Amino acid sequence: MTGPITFAICGCGSRGLEAYASYQKIHPEKMKIVAGADNRPGRLSLLREWYGVSEDMCFASDEELLAQPKLADVMLIATQDRQHVPAALKALEKGYHVLLEKPVSPDLGECLQLQRKAKETGLTVVVCHVLRYTQFYSTIKALLDRGELGKLETIDATEHVAYWHQAHSFVRGNWRRSDETSPMILAKSCHDMDILRWLAGEKCLRVQSFGSLDHFRPECAPQGAGERCLVDCACKDGCIYDAEKIYITGKRCGIRNGKKGWPNSVVTGGPPTEESLREALRTGPYGRCVYRCDNDVVDHQTVNMAFANNIYATFTMTAFTETSRRTIKITGTLGELEGDLETEKLILRPFGQPERVIELGDVGSEFAGHGGGDAGLAGQFCDLIASGSTDALTSIDVSIESHVMALAAEASRLRNGETIELDEFTRTCQ
Repeated sequence: MTGPITFAICGCGSRGLEAYASYQKIHPEKMKIVAGADNRPGRLSLLREWYGVSEDMCFASDEELLAQPKLADVMLIATQDRQHVPAALKALEKGYHVLLEKPVSPDLGECLQLQRKAKETGLTVVVCHVLRYTQFYSTIKALLDRGELGKLETIDATEHVAYWHQAHSFVRGNWRRSDETSPMILAKSCHDMDILRWLAGEKCLRVQSFGSLDHFRPECAPQGAGERCLVDCACKDGCIYDAEKIYITGKRCGIRNGKKGWPNSVVTGGPPTEESLREALRTGPYGRCVYRCDNDVVDHQTVNMAFANNIYATFTMTAFTETSRRTIKITGTLGELEGDLETEKLILRPFGQPERVIELGDVGSEFAGHGGGDAGLAGQFCDLIASGSTDALTSIDVSIESHVMALAAEASRLRNGETIELDEFTRTCQ
């Protein structure tokens, strides 16, 4: 295939329009956005402004876009979780290759249905498990594959969600309710299930999980807390979850500190100003008190995993951290390895030898998303389609296993930590 790979987008939110489509700005010779759909006119305006998409190729719904003749090589689907599979099935029927935001679906039966459809059509479906495309995790994988640690024995991974990110996405935001989107272990941490399966290099046999929504509940609200931070709260000055602190004045995300991208662009639906942010916080979901929302997903969870060949892994997801990052500790028969995705640093300790510090360096603003994974995925996907290859690092076949692990973990959590055998769990979902 010659020339750039053409894309149509279902869902012009922050992931579709900013995380993946922005690769066109870096490499227009590889990617070209030609069409898109969103039910928010403001997002379609950005599609036209940022990527030069003509007005007649902008559609008000996924259904309207998918009713057209095939418009591009690839359909990028970045809608809400429960909309993914219906759109992907229609896209395959139209002859599109599919780049699909994770998770595939909270319904394992739907995941398996899409896997079957991809095989039937012979088209490529790649899931946006972007961590495999980072320098950080690919280096870890290479070290393990070279036998630097001997036989792999244990993996201990933690996702530090960060208190402000939990409040934004999983208390006030789109992923706050498992019945509307997905359980937290799937919506946020199917990335981590995928990485653990990849690093283990063996099939996961069984899981056990504990977790709960402990803090973001009405009974935890401080005295004087109102319904909305900017309207009727008597204790906002001392509250770390105050929406004004997070989105306007805060060092990490505040617009007064020049933060005009995510998460502020999500709050306003487009490029924010302080005025538009204040209005959105006064009236919209992101200005609600975190103790008075309709959220039900967990704010901390642990998973124990048994892989084949006596490899064991533990995973912790917690909202209660200062920064949003991932850390990992791996042990083997010949050494141990520690790493921090935020610092891009690995420490290798071969037994009986001096430790080695591996500085992976700053990925830079060009490749900033998910430690460079967003751009890494987009670039490799474009190369894959251009070459006609089907050997994708995160194909639907590969990604199914992480979804089985996550959904089985949620089933275990709901059953008070019952051990779930994955083969049996998968059979019951087919």
